Amino acid sequence: MAKRVLIVDDAAFMRMMIKNILTEAGYEIIAEAENGKQAVEKYNELKPDLITMDITMPEMDGISAVREILGSDSGAKIIMCSAMGQQAMVIEAIQAGAKDFIVKPFKNERVLEAVNKVIG
Repeated sequence: MAKRVLIVDDAAFMRMMIKNILTEAGYEIIAEAENGKQAVEKYNELKPDLITMDITMPEMDGISAVREILGSDSGAKIIMCSAMGQQAMVIEAIQAGAKDFIVKPFKNERVLEAVNKVIG
């Protein structure tokens, strides 16, 4: 059975890029969210195998969403997505409990490497 993924990014274009990479690799995209608040709601509702989470978003940022999701489900698997030059935020995200991170613009191999490492 295909692994189920929730994609979280405030930019529709970025969600589409990740969706295309993962769909081609056989993953099932079960939902998308455009901010951390929606991400928490959709995670609780759908319990995906993996979340790709942008860091900088309106309403609730990715790091706050990671903390909230892991607070209710310590087994959640989350990969952070960040733009270049956000090292401090990436470190904060990993400390918050994210399993890995990928940098924008996305490279197919790196996205799949991170996803395979986190959910096999």
